[in-house]
Amino acid sequence: MKRISLTQFLVEQQREHGRIPGELRLLVEVVARACKRIAIAVNKGALGDVLGSTEQSNVQGEVVKKLDLIANEVLIEANEWGGHLAAMASEEMDSIHVVPNRYPQGEYLLLFDPLDGSSNIDVNVSIGTIFSVLRKVGHARGVSEEDFLQPGRQQAAAGYCVYGPQTTLVLTLGNGVAAFTLDRETGSWLLTQGGAAIPEDTREFSINMSNQRHWAPPVQRYIAECLAGRDGPRGKDFNMRWVASMVADVHRILSRGGIFMYPWDAREPDKPGKLRLMYEANPMAFIVEQAGGMATDGRQRILDIVPTRLHQRVAVVLGSRNEVQRVNGLHRDGAGG
Repeated sequence: MKRISLTQFLVEQQREHGRIPGELRLLVEVVARACKRIAIAVNKGALGDVLGSTEQSNVQGEVVKKLDLIANEVLIEANEWGGHLAAMASEEMDSIHVVPNRYPQGEYLLLFDPLDGSSNIDVNVSIGTIFSVLRKVGHARGVSEEDFLQPGRQQAAAGYCVYGPQTTLVLTLGNGVAAFTLDRETGSWLLTQGGAAIPEDTREFSINMSNQRHWAPPVQRYIAECLAGRDGPRGKDFNMRWVASMVADVHRILSRGGIFMYPWDAREPDKPGKLRLMYEANPMAFIVEQAGGMATDGRQRILDIVPTRLHQRVAVVLGSRNEVQRVNGLHRDGAGG
């Protein structure tokens, strides 16, 4: 069977369906090429001297891995000269990266987590890249951080790339979700799944159980119900899955259903959550909703949150619709143990 390439898929979306402008098509292709370069670096591992940490910390105070920096530079270098972007923002950079004057400026803004799941790099567990595309609102010359502070529902495209046993690119342009697998022999992204759909019901949850004692009562209650299994109020047994890499956990949910939770906890009570709204939660929420799932912070839809800061954090509950609604209901009722 002849597979459809990413380029052919995007051209058809542009030419035959009129769903995306040409500039967005080219931008997505550039991001996909950058992900191929990152995949090569990840696959080399110790042979490429890319494992281990640097002596730097990012804006969140986290130690930066060598591959974090490599992936960040690859994405910047690949995207800044194409004429599609006005600016970029990364989880690894303090502020935005405006396209230099020597290159033409486009109408789009690119946000990315260059390498999600960094704690897994040195132990050869799946990691990935997450990206989000916004249109620059307004016609004022120049670009500032304020241009990026748009609710997630205004995303023009979003996607992630999983560097695992296969290298997989998952993409939404706002009309469903498609997955492409990298053919290492030809270097092509080939369509391997169209119209991805998350089942409404599930028996799997994904959460870091070591933080259980710090969660709010509604989250404690939900997990207790899952752990009670068929003898509890839910009347069915649940399995727990936790990779500590958002791309890997969300990709599993996209493939077979489940619920992913990274809630608020009492260790940092002034922070609504740990995950970044702009670089992680928004693009993943866009993808999950396009696949028929739900994504909230436990109370409200993630894509409706209006950001106030570039590196804003948020609690995340996403995946199979009926389970997310159950968590939302417990928060609404203030349910405890």
